[in-house]
Amino acid sequence: MASQVSPTERAKASAPEYQGALGSLSVNASLPEVLARGVEELRAAERAGDRQEVARCGLAVAEACRRLGRVEEADRAWKASYRAARSAGHEGAMAWALWSGGTLARQRGSFALAYRLLRLAADMGKQGGDVVVRGYSLAGLAETGRIQGDYEAVGRLHEQLLAEARRRGEARHTVWALEGIAQMHRNTGAYDKALALFEEAADTALRAEDRRGWAWALRGIADVVSVRDGEVERALSLLSQAEEACREMRLSSALACNHKMRGNVLYRAGRYAEARELYERALEEFRDIEEPRGTALSRLGLVKARARLGRDASRSAAELAELRSMLDRIGLRHAREMVEKAAAELGVGPLPDGGGGEQVPDGGVGRGEPVLPAGGAEALRAADVEGLR
Repeated sequence: MASQVSPTERAKASAPEYQGALGSLSVNASLPEVLARGVEELRAAERAGDRQEVARCGLAVAEACRRLGRVEEADRAWKASYRAARSAGHEGAMAWALWSGGTLARQRGSFALAYRLLRLAADMGKQGGDVVVRGYSLAGLAETGRIQGDYEAVGRLHEQLLAEARRRGEARHTVWALEGIAQMHRNTGAYDKALALFEEAADTALRAEDRRGWAWALRGIADVVSVRDGEVERALSLLSQAEEACREMRLSSALACNHKMRGNVLYRAGRYAEARELYERALEEFRDIEEPRGTALSRLGLVKARARLGRDASRSAAELAELRSMLDRIGLRHAREMVEKAAAELGVGPLPDGGGGEQVPDGGVGRGEPVLPAGGAEALRAADVEGLR
């Protein structure tokens, strides 16, 4: 894949989820600013009886709350946005609300619900002729499958969405697709490919003035140079740059991910006490925003760091078994493999059976079971990128 950035990708990144009276907000606007403006404009639209504008402003409120980790408020806001859009008979606005709800469901670890809402959003976007929300919804489906670890199911969709983003000159989605493909390469050990794609994403985001995408790309670069090359100080410097951007925009989830990655870099360097502190910090942050995936992965890092610092092996094994069961319930195949690898690394395996392999309702898997819930697999099969043209 070429690393050259096309002229269309040099366009400034936009935030299409900020609409109507909020359409002038930058993709880099701080989330408290977005929330304050969103609430103000929402109240004005309600007073004016403009249901379509209520839906648009409610979407911005929902997204700001979601990204700030205020999940209950985000849940109420996207549903209110959908009701307003439906009463206005605006399919595009309905699709955007469903996209927000599906993204929130994924953030909360409810993958079956995420697939359902994102597929509805994609279909509604197609019916309403809004190719942007359809593209975002298809990307949401792809990201949900990628997070669950089924790269075979979503790899081609990521590549197709990247091609469409390039064709349409959508820098923000180009960055998203590059980072998603890079993450899959990183997780399968293709570090050179991963690094090239993360660096291309960082360059594209920087040119497009997309500081959120840039911060995520720096995190990916830091991860690869740490695991592949052992470049600790370079990785920590990259993470510090990314953290500054996350703090400016108040990106709660991204900041917690940054702290967890810093813990990973320190752990790989054998600086276990420092790593423990970062994992504890990230764990608290993920719990505050009710993000189960980040919570579980921070706990995994913390178990490993404590074990290296002399914690009793039986306690480490018991907690790893609990984490394996938790990750099965969430439905994260790759993360489950990480737990088993950690047990082998720490010499505490094989792990005791603790229900870690049972089938669970929300797409969780045991050994030999399908990775995706039936609805998720069907939604991905039905994804039609040609509909974006």
